[in-house]
Amino acid sequence: MSLKKQFLKSKPVCKVSFRLDAPEASGAKTVQLLGDFNNWDKTAKPMTALKTNDFTATLELETGKAYEFRYLINGSVWKNDPQADYFAANNYGQENSVISTTV
Repeated sequence: MSLKKQFLKSKPVCKVSFRLDAPEASGAKTVQLLGDFNNWDKTAKPMTALKTNDFTATLELETGKAYEFRYLINGSVWKNDPQADYFAANNYGQENSVISTTV
């Protein structure tokens, strides 16, 4: 798994690349990136599947905020990103990954 941030000088956004590696996805057919940025919408477009069986997505997020997120594998298995900036408790007795776009 990996998270890469690129702060843009031309506008107040941070380009964030999310990647779920094949071993972490363990035979996934689809992986969705769900979080505050898309209202946890389970109908959100799946991440792009690569030939390596990794999954990737890139988002432009407003700077100066923190966004909770998780990966949803095959519509049923939730997974956090261990490279998240930190974790926050959710209403289901688990934790969500959090990415901060504060410069």
